[in-house]
Amino acid sequence: MSLSDSSVILGFIIVLLVSISEAVSDSTIVAGSGRSLLRSLGIDNDLHLPDVTVELNASNFNSVLQSYTTVQFAVVEFFATWCPACRNYKPHYEQVARVFNGPDAAHPGLVIMARVDCATQMNSDLCDRFSVIHFPHLLWGAPAKFAFGNWNPTTVQNEIKLVDDIRPADHLLNWINKQLGSSFSLDDKRYDPKSMSLPDTSIKSNTIEVAEAIYDVEETTAAAFDIIFSHKIINKDTQAPLINFLQILVAHHPSKRCRRGSAELLMNFDELFPSTFHSVSSLKENARNNSDALKRFYICGKDIPRGNWRFCRGSRNDTRGFSCGLWVLLHSLSVRVGDGESQTAFTDICNFIHNFFRCDECRQHFYEMCSKESLPINSTQDLSLWLWRTHNKVNKGVKNEENSLGTGDPKFPKVTWPSKELCPSCYLSQSRKKDGTIKTDWNKNEVFSFLTRYYGPMLISSYKDTTYNRNEITESSTVDTSTSTNVVRWAPVGTALHLTLACCCFVVLTFFWRTMIWNRKYFYKTQLKHI
Repeated sequence: MSLSDSSVILGFIIVLLVSISEAVSDSTIVAGSGRSLLRSLGIDNDLHLPDVTVELNASNFNSVLQSYTTVQFAVVEFFATWCPACRNYKPHYEQVARVFNGPDAAHPGLVIMARVDCATQMNSDLCDRFSVIHFPHLLWGAPAKFAFGNWNPTTVQNEIKLVDDIRPADHLLNWINKQLGSSFSLDDKRYDPKSMSLPDTSIKSNTIEVAEAIYDVEETTAAAFDIIFSHKIINKDTQAPLINFLQILVAHHPSKRCRRGSAELLMNFDELFPSTFHSVSSLKENARNNSDALKRFYICGKDIPRGNWRFCRGSRNDTRGFSCGLWVLLHSLSVRVGDGESQTAFTDICNFIHNFFRCDECRQHFYEMCSKESLPINSTQDLSLWLWRTHNKVNKGVKNEENSLGTGDPKFPKVTWPSKELCPSCYLSQSRKKDGTIKTDWNKNEVFSFLTRYYGPMLISSYKDTTYNRNEITESSTVDTSTSTNVVRWAPVGTALHLTLACCCFVVLTFFWRTMIWNRKYFYKTQLKHI
């Protein structure tokens, strides 16, 4: 056989294999399942997973989407089975869909992801209804808006919008995150306390998993205000401390959606709660009237999962969790507050814990340490180091009590923090006292540098790295980081404008109110003269 004959035969074999491969990839195993033979054989490590995207057609499109009454948003992909680009895009779409759909979804109930095959004749009118002229074509909106709705690129529409950044999978998820104000990752896993491995006290859990603490800070903030609202703690004496603490959250909370929610609460505070001029009875009456409004208010968004502790998850259900998240929140605030507002922030944090933390013994102990602080808090370093010292003092006292009662978390014993392995430069020397305890001489400048990195850029930027494209820094992540770190020490521009406008309106209304009162008093005095 000649060399040319061998080449012809080899070429024919290659063509035949490619044809078989394409035919197999186009075939389906079970009707409606969408899984190809390649998936069932597990040839591709990602394609062996079952599809979780909801398959829609003209007969069920409206009814199915209408049935998702508790889901806020939907993504609908219009595709064609004959389209090679659609076949190649499907794994990307499925990867994002698994974050929200299916039995193993990390964040179920937030977004329903569906598909419509425009190559099927029965779906022709449906695809025309949404102006599908190219594939794949992705639209975003509320499920109810899709049902009996339409989309036209020539008209301005806010209810249904085109998804313009769909490939690869992390770009699509990044686009969705921007709409939700969330920070979900393709690596997020469904929380299962029975099956998930627990983190240990190693350096890895302290350095890498602190990126996960942003979720815990959001959950802690939401839980804290749930407690405040449900227990009706807001009264004539506690209004001012709450408003002051909200102002810190608006400017310095590490989560963008919590900053936005804090600003909304601050803007609507007078509507939700009466002014301090009102009596205690009217305060209680107003609290009852506004209970429904408070139930509908979500300071960090309505999609915050509960009980899904990540960095703060203990090895037992009754350990860590909320208390750990609260410490992380306070530390993150302390390194973001500017020098000029450090003393005020110190007072506001102390007053917030004193008035709103429901653990009575913890509340009193924390406030005692606040009251005993004799040195002025003149800088960010003073504030963050005071909170660091306070946290270590609390840990020391709690450790002794937990050891005597056996109530501590065996995987997370209370220790002096940070450890020498985590921050060797923080330690100058260590010596053992007569009572057996260890005395540590700290390099406080190094401790402050460590706290700033740990609760500042590491908490926010590492967390962003799991959401945004790792190879590029997007504009939105840059803006979010800049408004959350200690470099920029003011509230977001929009919030500042709203607060300024609110203050001006308040001054005008106050002046008008005082004028009315003065005129009324003058009227009564005039009438009295004629009696």
